[in-house]
Amino acid sequence: MRLRVLWWLIAAIALAFSPLARKGAAGPPQESKTKNPAAGLAGVWFMHGKVEPNYIEPEDAPFTPWGAERFKANRQRNSLDFFCFPAGVPKIWQIPAPFEIIPLSGRILILYESQHLVRQIHTNRKEHPKDYIPTWQGDSIGRWDGGTLVIDTTGFNEQTDVDIWGLPHSDSLHVVERIRLISHDLLEMEATIDDPKAYTKQWSARRTYDRKPGWEIGEEICEENNDYLIQNPH
Repeated sequence: MRLRVLWWLIAAIALAFSPLARKGAAGPPQESKTKNPAAGLAGVWFMHGKVEPNYIEPEDAPFTPWGAERFKANRQRNSLDFFCFPAGVPKIWQIPAPFEIIPLSGRILILYESQHLVRQIHTNRKEHPKDYIPTWQGDSIGRWDGGTLVIDTTGFNEQTDVDIWGLPHSDSLHVVERIRLISHDLLEMEATIDDPKAYTKQWSARRTYDRKPGWEIGEEICEENNDYLIQNPH
């Protein structure tokens, strides 16, 4: 009897110090309690409420002399949209067309139905390239501030406007967007515009968007001058 007890005691000690026992001591794998905030933004969204052609009333815009002259010229010319030039940032947020947010590893893609534009927000780096060639949508870096996606964008050309109404910007434009969920089905975007050549101080604007379950991004093809030709067939 004493031999049997001694045997069980030796077996229990050996089991306690075995690799298998140590592995199981922490219990079964636990599901991560940290949720991916990007997953909440995923899906198709469409503008909430009516289309507002301007982010700020022109008389309230803090124009520099250069900005005021540029805005005056913009209002006197045909819209760039007639020539199918890509909408830049933050103007793209005003276009009344759906867009889809697609989280990926190291990046977040935004697929816009308008002109089938694709925007990349890089979440795996902290600096803009020093040799970046200016583009329509610039170079975007994203980071998380709690549940808010903060997007820092620079590297714009001067070929776009800030909004549909024609508020101008220069190649010094720096845009910071803050995107967050107000509720499960309502998204808010706040853009802060910093362009010392066009404006005497920073200013901000907000827009909201509704989640559209079941929607998918369609194909939109824009041909140069097609809007103009539709209005002026001869």
